[in-house]
Amino acid sequence: MRFGVLAETFGRMESTSKRLELTAYLVEMFRQTLPDVVARTVYLLQGKVRPDYEGVEPGVAEKMAMKAVAKSSGVSVREVDAQYKKCGDLGEAASVVLEEKTQTTFLVEEITVERVYDTLYRIAKLEGARSQNMKMKYVSSLLNDATPLEARFILKILLGTMRLGVAENTIMDALAEAYTGERSNRPFLEGAYNVSSDLGRVAETAARDGIVGIRSFRVAPFSPVRPMLAERVRSEEAAVEAMAGGSAEYKLDGERVQIHTDGTRTEIFSRRLERITDQYPDVVEAVPAMVKANRAILEAEAVAINPDTGAFLPFQDLMHRRRKHGIEKAVSEYPVSVNFFDVLYLDGQSYLDIPYTARRRALADAVVQGEMARLVPAIEVTSVESLADFVENSINAGGEGLMLKAADSVYRAGSRGKQWLKLKREYQDSVGDSLDLVVVGAFYGRGRRTGTYGTFLLAAYDDENDVFQSVCKVGTGFKDEDLDTLHQLLRDMTIPRCDPRVDSGMEPDVWFAPEMVIEVVASEITQSPVHRAAAGIVRKGTGLALRFPKFTGRVRDDKLAEDASTAQEVVALYRGQKKIS
Repeated sequence: MRFGVLAETFGRMESTSKRLELTAYLVEMFRQTLPDVVARTVYLLQGKVRPDYEGVEPGVAEKMAMKAVAKSSGVSVREVDAQYKKCGDLGEAASVVLEEKTQTTFLVEEITVERVYDTLYRIAKLEGARSQNMKMKYVSSLLNDATPLEARFILKILLGTMRLGVAENTIMDALAEAYTGERSNRPFLEGAYNVSSDLGRVAETAARDGIVGIRSFRVAPFSPVRPMLAERVRSEEAAVEAMAGGSAEYKLDGERVQIHTDGTRTEIFSRRLERITDQYPDVVEAVPAMVKANRAILEAEAVAINPDTGAFLPFQDLMHRRRKHGIEKAVSEYPVSVNFFDVLYLDGQSYLDIPYTARRRALADAVVQGEMARLVPAIEVTSVESLADFVENSINAGGEGLMLKAADSVYRAGSRGKQWLKLKREYQDSVGDSLDLVVVGAFYGRGRRTGTYGTFLLAAYDDENDVFQSVCKVGTGFKDEDLDTLHQLLRDMTIPRCDPRVDSGMEPDVWFAPEMVIEVVASEITQSPVHRAAAGIVRKGTGLALRFPKFTGRVRDDKLAEDASTAQEVVALYRGQKKIS
């Protein structure tokens, strides 16, 4: 299949912010795509070469890419760099400098999706002393035969700057329509994706076998399951009313991990489904002794502990393990306890459709508790008094509050619902500060903040409509180093116009793709004629906004944008504060 078909589609997608048009372009593209190419097509559409959990990335730096563009175009690196600074995107710059070469070149080899994908995959697998030179040669070989439009998107994929405004839901809508004939079949594709976390594999199965193939997806070790999420509840009284007869567990301040093992191999994945096995060599070594089953998928909270007292330490201490070098020292200085709270698979059997109480019993049977392995403490929800005591016990132990789970709740992979609730102490003190919100825009700073961003536009996630709705501007709580760091992190997320999934009544100086999640606190939630969170739900014509929001200093890089606080949560907190007042 010609890569030009993808490049042309990507170009049209960049020129629109209408979701229906984006979906229509994808449907047209998929209908031209053969089953043996569709998985590669989906990965490239997502700006990657393999699903996230495999951790396969091209690893091409901007400087190397500029050298490859210079080599293929016949201009100097300085000229490429000047064009890059002018365009603000290296893919755009490459298309400009390669335009002249294209006009004077008569014979080039047409490049295919297969060739582009396979080359990017080879680049990602290169290691060793000569790997950088080889990577540049591979990139140059593609650019030599690429049209300016093709080169633009090859570099965007290589550098991780694809910003087409489509998420998994939009891609699955298009796949369902293209390969099953009905967009209404999307939930079946979503179910397959939830248990495999591999959209390329889902796409290929849909193209080859239709709905019958999609329905054959099953939970299996080493394909991470998309995590189930919880809504929040404001008070013990509300928790007992909603969860009487269910269970309350400590909500710990650590890293949610999914542990996969088959007796000889162990892999650990984050809540974002990224492979983080290398950060926990001590856990990998201990798994055979702590898990009785031969094959298992278990969920746990990895929490840093004080090596002298065994007391839980804050989440930030655990982040010392997020390094490529010196991991042995970090493991020694920041040991962890693994606090198991759910089981998803045991020895050939999926536990997703088994009620919580039965899963908890199976978990207790499967885990051997010891110095490192523990079950998250849990009690039955019976009364406000006992629940309040349990909240205090959790806080005193270093936790954040409680997770509440209905006794009959099955594990709804990739979903958020009222079968699981979270109760944190600060929810009772004010608006429910500690909201995780998505950065969708920024305003340039003034005074000593000149030259960087001074204020950020934040959004809550409307999970029912897959839209990020603006909820506040935040400019307080930032240290100078915070602003510098955020400016660097957000550079590759900059887009020329509002993302199609963002709904905002406010126009920032700079738009970002909805990817970064930060934690904020606030004093109150008010109705707003400008912000779009929960628009029309509380009052027709208005949304909800945070009053006096403040950055806590915590970037939630452990969360996807879709894991952010929801518009529905903002509504619940707004109504809760009105009851209290």
